Amino acid sequence: MKPFIITLIFVCAAAIHAQQPTDILATATGHTFRLSELSIEAQGAISDLPANMAKARIELLDQLTVEALIDAEARARQTNSEKLLTDLRSKIAEPTEADIKAVFEANREALGNKPLADVRKTIVKYLKGETEQKQIQTLVSGLKAKYKVTPGKDVNARDLKPADVLVTVGNTSITVQQYDAATRSDLFDIQADASDRVLFELEELILNTLAADEARSKGVDTADYFAAEVTNKLKDYSDEERERLVDDLQTRLYAKYKVNILFKSPEPKAETISVDDDPAQGPANAPVTIVMFSDFQCPACSATHPILKRAIADFPGKVRFVVRDFPLTGIHENAFSAALAAGAAAAQGKFFEYIDLLYQRQDALDAASLKRYAAKLGLNVKQFEIDFSSEKTAAEVMKDKAEGEKYGIGSTPTIFVNGVRVRRLSPSGFRNAINNALGK
Repeated sequence: MKPFIITLIFVCAAAIHAQQPTDILATATGHTFRLSELSIEAQGAISDLPANMAKARIELLDQLTVEALIDAEARARQTNSEKLLTDLRSKIAEPTEADIKAVFEANREALGNKPLADVRKTIVKYLKGETEQKQIQTLVSGLKAKYKVTPGKDVNARDLKPADVLVTVGNTSITVQQYDAATRSDLFDIQADASDRVLFELEELILNTLAADEARSKGVDTADYFAAEVTNKLKDYSDEERERLVDDLQTRLYAKYKVNILFKSPEPKAETISVDDDPAQGPANAPVTIVMFSDFQCPACSATHPILKRAIADFPGKVRFVVRDFPLTGIHENAFSAALAAGAAAAQGKFFEYIDLLYQRQDALDAASLKRYAAKLGLNVKQFEIDFSSEKTAAEVMKDKAEGEKYGIGSTPTIFVNGVRVRRLSPSGFRNAINNALGK
């Protein structure tokens, strides 16, 4: 891990913060666009960034301290932290009927006024999650008494060196270098979120301004111009189709009016993301490699997967697509089993066909359903069951999860294009990421 990254984070934050309301963020023929033209919220995203970064650095150190405490206790019990927390969850009692009904009655509107039977699982998961958090807090409080926690250097000090110790938990010290390796992506996301807020409003302002110019030049109303360029061209009326048409209009107007974006976003750092020997589609020597860490019970993964596949289809022969496992077992009870099933399907060459079924049937990922999907695809069900239950398949899933955690992944889907994490999981976000990787 390069020791200059901590300093770089402060420099990037300072550079964004240096923007003043009167600063010009972009120019176009006949126009200048300033920070003061954006919303108070967008301006605040920039002015509040240093304070938000400092607060986040403290919170992230607290998280690492908790993880170190749990790791220390896991070693003392001759197990690992994942197993320790799994054992804790297994002892959580089912909520009482009275508790379930109380939550239901207090949240009827938020639950869409659905009958109790339809939302029971959601309420039970919420109540058990609450209990789990309380038990973890109790565990950590006890561990703080058991393992001495000694503060080190101030995590927000300007003169930190890679070897400086930020905190010591028992016999384990967390250095600046270790802290940076664990938090780099989180800290970058805070800067990028602020930048994205500004860019989103800036691009919207530019597009609306130029569309109004173009409408005047054609002697039509701006709304009629947008209708002619976007609404009237819709065929399937999907959000994806609308976004493509708006992107195309923006590209043409930006070129015609010579738009120059002066606002500088923090540059994402490309990481070396292993593809391991996981299932892949596309040429092995493709110039672009996309790695998606997915949880097959994750609704966002189910929604994102087809959008990503359609974006990839726009670049025939240019992209290799790799899927790796990252089951969020804490919130998705069938995620690990689904990953095992996908691995068993992969052993028979039907991985991508199988995960399409998983994404479409996330409400039925029990063992019987997983076997039924294998039969539907014409797999050898007996061999599927053997592979599903094998230690090798489980080890592959756990290896993917462990490597994902080393990359700072904490949620799904997390997608990398040539090692750069994609922040905008949308058709244009994927196309832009692929174009950037191709040098376009």
